Amino acid sequence: MIDLTRDEVKICAKLQGSLPMTKRPFKDIAEELGLTEEEVIAKTKEFGEKKYYRRFGATLRHQKAGFTANGMGIWCVPNEADRQRLGEALAAYSEVSHAYERPSFEDWPYHLFTMIHGESDDEVRQIAKRMSDEVGVADYDVLFSIREFKKSSMQYFDYWPLDD
Repeated sequence: MIDLTRDEVKICAKLQGSLPMTKRPFKDIAEELGLTEEEVIAKTKEFGEKKYYRRFGATLRHQKAGFTANGMGIWCVPNEADRQRLGEALAAYSEVSHAYERPSFEDWPYHLFTMIHGESDDEVRQIAKRMSDEVGVADYDVLFSIREFKKSSMQYFDYWPLDD
């Protein structure tokens, strides 16, 4: 467990959500918290150096950007020794936003999972086929979402006690 100051918790709470869509989002956050822009930027860098977060970046709302199709590429890689290499190869494709290894089961032989984005289901299938040909995983499929129930980032500091 790490000790965070009151201001650090407030900064974390702001950083876990969407940043203001302005030219200087850290300045806006700082003003809202009663801090300076420099303090917020310095703490954000410090949190990264201390590995409080794995990465800090923008989340593309792919549907709003015109990529209306997305499919979960499921890849059967029975040889455990190959999974790291093949997982990294699949993850390297620019059309892939997420790549994971998960356990397989007797009736579910898939080990690697990639979220592939495109402008149509057909394009996503073509991308998966190209990936299959290039990395050499022939046993794969693509699953398409029927409906989205929720999509959000984790919120860790929503209920942190900050009462005066």
